[in-house]
Amino acid sequence: MSFQNFNLDPKLLKAIEDSGYNEPSDIQLQAIPPILQGQDIMASAPTGTGKTAAFVLPALQRLITNAPERGIGPRVLVLTPTRELANQVAENIYKFTKYAHMSSCSVVGGTPYPPQIRMLKKPLDLLVATPGRLIDHMQSGRIDFSRLELLILDEADRMLDMGFIDDVKQIAAQTPDSRQTLLFSATLEGEIDKIARQLLKQPVRLQVSGVTVKHESITQHVHQADDYRHKRALLTHLLGKKELTQAIIFTATKKGADELAIKLKEEGLTAAALHGDMKQGMRHRTVENLKRNKIRILVATDVAARGLDVKGISHVINFDMPMQAEDYVHRIGRTGRGGSTGVAVSLVGPQDWMLLSRIEKFIDARLDLTEVEGLEPKLPKPKFGQSKPFANKRKPNVRYKKGGFKMQDQGNSRRKRRPADLRVA
Repeated sequence: MSFQNFNLDPKLLKAIEDSGYNEPSDIQLQAIPPILQGQDIMASAPTGTGKTAAFVLPALQRLITNAPERGIGPRVLVLTPTRELANQVAENIYKFTKYAHMSSCSVVGGTPYPPQIRMLKKPLDLLVATPGRLIDHMQSGRIDFSRLELLILDEADRMLDMGFIDDVKQIAAQTPDSRQTLLFSATLEGEIDKIARQLLKQPVRLQVSGVTVKHESITQHVHQADDYRHKRALLTHLLGKKELTQAIIFTATKKGADELAIKLKEEGLTAAALHGDMKQGMRHRTVENLKRNKIRILVATDVAARGLDVKGISHVINFDMPMQAEDYVHRIGRTGRGGSTGVAVSLVGPQDWMLLSRIEKFIDARLDLTEVEGLEPKLPKPKFGQSKPFANKRKPNVRYKKGGFKMQDQGNSRRKRRPADLRVA
């Protein structure tokens, strides 16, 4: 089947051809027809499957087909959780409107207000926004949703995790009841299902391989690390491989990303950091330099785990393991994209075995534990193994108390710990 079977406008078909798309992906095959029919949908699809084009193309077809009402507000609104994902959506819009000449604007945090204000005063076809910055403009009376036809919630589960759902509901409440609504999420269960019931009308439910999909194009394995110094030695070994063309190294903290990027640059590597504390202009330049091969190594927090689409990433390295198992799937999805193959390596320290176990249960697979000659671990692998951590250990007795809790281990020592002691940097 080809894109011509969707009866898209010739201007869109020409832009699709120029973009190198040959045939629709599974999510595009399932999502585009009901969207074109005006139905609400809630869809789940793994990263790297063409999800963005699955809603951008029918949105553009709608704009071309329907005559606009008078006014200056947007006709299509796309909400995304992060600036990086907003930029990816904006790039898709720019690519597919090559011959259609649509007006679009991005409203995201970390960028100056004046250019956004000027754009919002003009008639807009498409508006891509992060919830926080859009709420700012709404509270200042700069947004008119009276002619909005289509509301798209991209990565809805991520917006829930980041605490944006109340903002999303507030935004949706200001849009016309007649709007069409599309929701895309890694999962359609639990709280996301409740939100969909509130915002969507009799939605078509689509599921294209769950988020736990096995990345067949990605080779995944684990190196056991005794400590930080051992991790650094393993990382140096990995970065010295000839087959590594470009890599993303994931760290747990922003400070860790900055410090590791600096050390790698001191070692003569073209490296840069990417995290949420950086200004939007710097983040954009960093991503563009990565796409242009001016940066070989990107050291990033999970801000790069979703929405970063860069061809040529040969390796993903988890220097720090993700706290959420689902984030592992999104992290490694930065490689092996567009039919290419990739390698994902996780450096597992003594404190990471529980996290690794959660990941293996989530993806329903064991990750190969391999050793590097000359860098073998000196500490033994935990006896409980990867899949059943702490299975052979007694659980401590825990007595909860207001303001904290007391822990009594094996009936011996007792000490108070405050909740703050449990926070992860």
